[in-house]
Amino acid sequence: MNNSKVPIKIILTDTIHPQAHRILEQETEVITLDSALPADQAEHKLRQLITDAQGLIVRRKLPDGIFDSGNTLRGVVRHGVGLDFIPVDSATRHGIPVANTPDVNANSVAEYAITAILESARRLNHFDQMVRSGNWPARKTAPSLTFEVKGRTLGIIGFGAIGQRVAEIAACGLGMNIVVHTRSASRVPEKWPALKVEALFANSDFVVLACPLNDQTRGLINEQTLRHAKPGLIIINVARGAVINEPDLLDALENKIISGAVLDVFENQPLAMHHKLLTHPNVILTPHVAGMTQDSERAMSMLAVQTQLALIRGERPVNIVNPDFKTMRKSE
Repeated sequence: MNNSKVPIKIILTDTIHPQAHRILEQETEVITLDSALPADQAEHKLRQLITDAQGLIVRRKLPDGIFDSGNTLRGVVRHGVGLDFIPVDSATRHGIPVANTPDVNANSVAEYAITAILESARRLNHFDQMVRSGNWPARKTAPSLTFEVKGRTLGIIGFGAIGQRVAEIAACGLGMNIVVHTRSASRVPEKWPALKVEALFANSDFVVLACPLNDQTRGLINEQTLRHAKPGLIIINVARGAVINEPDLLDALENKIISGAVLDVFENQPLAMHHKLLTHPNVILTPHVAGMTQDSERAMSMLAVQTQLALIRGERPVNIVNPDFKTMRKSE
């Protein structure tokens, strides 16, 4: 590859794991977008960079119309799973293959969801604060504030790699009952009922959202859905923020229709500092970190690099998400 007359250039919207970065540097010229640039300048710079780049590895939402101007891209890779960061239809129209890194962070996200379930049940953060404030007698409130998850029902919306791993840990490790909502009901083992969303909410003590964001799931959790919630329900979102109608969620929390929520993703990120979720006592918020661990970061970066290099060589890796793109662009 290094014998090409024109050096292969790869653009990174954000940094990747150092080991994967070194591998990419051995094969190509790597340019990482400056993280300090304001959004408008970063967009302008990115549009400039792709005019003569062959690859693009994506870790942030791309600007609208990014592929409409001239470029030499032979492949775009999502460092992650969710494709809402990339205008895939536009890439397809322009003959650009798009791939992602499926499954490699499924365990990381699943463990986050399980952690959220256990924290909600045992209130470790609350009791930590009590000890630090000198309130040792708060231990007497534990029986009224905490409960065990064994025998409770976990509803999972979305049954891809993440949903399946959540179910496995919760059922086999914690003794929870599992119910599932998915468009691919054939994936669900017979021992776990596949329910409609309303029935799932009515029967679940916890609901984990692990579905992709698309036209069918946008706003799926709304006032109509939430009115079916079992008393005490706790919602955990490791999918995408827009799967939940946030005003409806706040209403459900304030009216005690649901007991609480653990949210790793939001409709608009970062979460605005005036957002009402920030002050609600029954909500735990994290900055989109469910899939980010030492292990998953390395695995995603390595797969992203391997996939990007394969696309540049003109190969068609199995993780291409738009196999109907016109034609693979030729190497220079």
